[in-house]
Amino acid sequence: MGTMLGGGGRANPAGVMGADWAGLRPEEKRRRRMDRFLDAPGLEFVSPQAARDYRVRAQRILDVYDLKEPDRVPVLLPVGNFPYLHYGITLHTAMYDYDQAVRACQKFNEDFAEELEYFAVPRVTPGRIMDLLDYRLYSWPGHGLGQDVPAVQFLEAEYMKDDEYEALMRDPSNFWLRTYLPRVFGALAPLRLLPPATDLVEIVNLVQLAPLASPEMQSMLQTLMDVGKEYGKFMEAMASAGPSGAACGYPAVFGAFCKAPFDTLGDTLRGTQPILKDMYRRPEQLLAALDVVADFTIQSVLASPNIGNILVVSYPLHKGADGWMSPKQFETFYWPSLKKVMDAFIEEGLLQHMFAEGGYNSRLESINEFPKGSVCWYFDKTDMARAKKVLGDRCCLQGNLASSLIITGRAEEVKAECRRLIETVGVGGGYLLSAGATPEFPKLENLRAIMEAVREYGVYRK
Repeated sequence: MGTMLGGGGRANPAGVMGADWAGLRPEEKRRRRMDRFLDAPGLEFVSPQAARDYRVRAQRILDVYDLKEPDRVPVLLPVGNFPYLHYGITLHTAMYDYDQAVRACQKFNEDFAEELEYFAVPRVTPGRIMDLLDYRLYSWPGHGLGQDVPAVQFLEAEYMKDDEYEALMRDPSNFWLRTYLPRVFGALAPLRLLPPATDLVEIVNLVQLAPLASPEMQSMLQTLMDVGKEYGKFMEAMASAGPSGAACGYPAVFGAFCKAPFDTLGDTLRGTQPILKDMYRRPEQLLAALDVVADFTIQSVLASPNIGNILVVSYPLHKGADGWMSPKQFETFYWPSLKKVMDAFIEEGLLQHMFAEGGYNSRLESINEFPKGSVCWYFDKTDMARAKKVLGDRCCLQGNLASSLIITGRAEEVKAECRRLIETVGVGGGYLLSAGATPEFPKLENLRAIMEAVREYGVYRK
């Protein structure tokens, strides 16, 4: 989902975006968000040159979203964990020693930011916090995985049982608080003891507060206090990193994270095998639940207090890929609820950034249903020539540079593949060069080859 479940209504972006916001058409709202991204009000640049660099790079990104030819094909460099590995620390170290993570990124920026046009920030989840919460959705280095493993791994399970659809649909927040969260956070198991919030309409004899007297509940509350203190340490370390990438001239598209409703149910709640069975055993119940999930996904993002500063909503799309379900199943179970979410955000001027993991070759004709310039399709293994033909008149395209090539290939091979993609997909604009998925061990010479290719072959001649 987006920010947090149960945002409590929609935030009003008018204070940031203008008093006339509600009366604007979707494309006018999108333009106003893009202008705000370009102008960066309130951002203090480290130098006049950084301000100029920011504007050039930001305009380049906005041009491809608009399906125009920028000065040059923009590139999202697949740096991954390189800043840690290059300077001798593991992902485990970065997750538990925030100062070392910050120093590695600072060193990378000193050595490579200008050359590679990439500003590194320590994008890590604090490992100590996940330990304290006994988080069960993932394994990570030092917790279920070896300390030298450079990635986290999702632990799929049936976190929602097949007889709990009605409970989810009847009251999603109650289900989340008293059923789902106790299953995925061991430290939050005492939440099961709480009565439904609707029982607290009026407290007469205080019996509704009895769970707070239990040792389990008091231990949980202490753990949450410890989590808060640890998060304070994390934020203090992040603040010590110095000026942001944007302030140094490297714009970062600020956005919300979202999931397709089918993926919310299939990844996070039911699990892959159970939800695929649900398509046959309880299709009507599944469709009804997807609609409920779509509604609270929309609410969650639009209720963000920072909604006025958001430009992009990003989705990692998992179970809609080729081979996961038939075209008919895709158009029945996956696409309608996802489109409902996308349409709601497009209405608010938010760009939709769709990371289609795997291949979407059998989906291309089905997904070209949106206004021009409102969607960027980020493809992993999709045929980019065909994607350009089918989607290129309406949608920005991104990706398809193989991660395996960046890890194992020679620099000249990487450069040649970048040239092929630029000349295939970049014609007429609307293409952002990037890897199909971020590799964990990119070679420095291959990162340099990507930049050489885009500077040599990606310039548009006016």
